[in-house]
Amino acid sequence: MYAIIRTGGKQYKVQAGDVVQVDQLEQKLGSEFEINEVLLVGGESTHVGMPLVKGAKVTVVVTKQARTKKQIVFKKKRRQGYRKFATHKQDFTELFVKAITSPDGKVAKAEGQAEVVDVAAKRADAHTARVAARKERVSNKSAGEEVVKKAAKKVAKKKVVKKAAKKTAKKATKSGAKKKAAKKTSKK
Repeated sequence: MYAIIRTGGKQYKVQAGDVVQVDQLEQKLGSEFEINEVLLVGGESTHVGMPLVKGAKVTVVVTKQARTKKQIVFKKKRRQGYRKFATHKQDFTELFVKAITSPDGKVAKAEGQAEVVDVAAKRADAHTARVAARKERVSNKSAGEEVVKKAAKKVAKKKVVKKAAKKTAKKATKSGAKKKAAKKTSKK
């Protein structure tokens, strides 16, 4: 059995056990309620409403209250120097269709259970995990800095020794070159 329901000015075809995203509804997370705006009930016998089917209802459970992914809104008029860029996220409510009741009393029930997801709690848990990881990295970094500082001191000592050796080598070559030049001039 299936039904066509109307909510938020839009129509949706649903069956028992379906999960549907509709425009945001003012319902609490995990709450169960009935949608009475049923336009059509189909299956073995079809009931068409004018505009609504009397006695038909769809029982749903709110499984999620969240926002959609970010959509890019870009407007441009060519050769006019007009460009607009914006983004948009739409609020939505996710519904699990638990049962459909037709006007003659037949009921189609869902086999599965509704899985309620608290997006705000999930986001808060992820945030605390990120903060804890950041603190751990900082503590590891400070412990690792001591080792790095010791290694840096060793490298700095080696560099100083190399520079001193280069300076003495330069002095030796300069003084040797001066003596040779002096000898050459004296021979003439």
